[in-house]
Amino acid sequence: MKHIANHHASRRHLMQSGLGLLAGAALLTGQRAQAQTTSVATPSPAEMERIAPELPALGSAIRLPDVALLDGGVFKAAQAQGQITVVYWWASTCPFCAQQSPEMQKFWQAYQGKGLQFLALSVDKNPQDAQVYLSKKGYTFPSAWVSPEVHKILPKPKSLPITLVLGRDGRVLQAEKGQLFPEDVAQLAQWLK
Repeated sequence: MKHIANHHASRRHLMQSGLGLLAGAALLTGQRAQAQTTSVATPSPAEMERIAPELPALGSAIRLPDVALLDGGVFKAAQAQGQITVVYWWASTCPFCAQQSPEMQKFWQAYQGKGLQFLALSVDKNPQDAQVYLSKKGYTFPSAWVSPEVHKILPKPKSLPITLVLGRDGRVLQAEKGQLFPEDVAQLAQWLK
């Protein structure tokens, strides 16, 4: 089993290093264009990424905020107490997120109401881009937009996508940066046992 896990990690690493160069170039181009239109008060995505923290350490406590969801609902931090919670940072322009999000949707559909809470956090330029993308793809997992207020409480770690699994006590059980493949997303269910 350990060999299989290492194989998947190696596969993710190869994808990240090879495709990461292409995505990085595209992201940089988009960030330069966005930096020209971003107000001075709000840091640019490039600046936010530059100052972003590393992945949280396993066992560290994460404080989730109450946050307005893009579908009009509200994610209440209290609903995560005593539950396994997956926190997933994504963007509609992220090619790796585009591959992982369908698997996250399947995971959400399979385990919602079975001890799982889920909070996806869009880092799109504005909430409308995220709403349009979710609607177009038919994704129903609970998703919020990372406003400056949300970012202050729960800053996105470096990279994208980011997937955290929080235990029933709110402590980090698993922390992943970069694309998770279908088998990796399926293995998240181990924490629900």
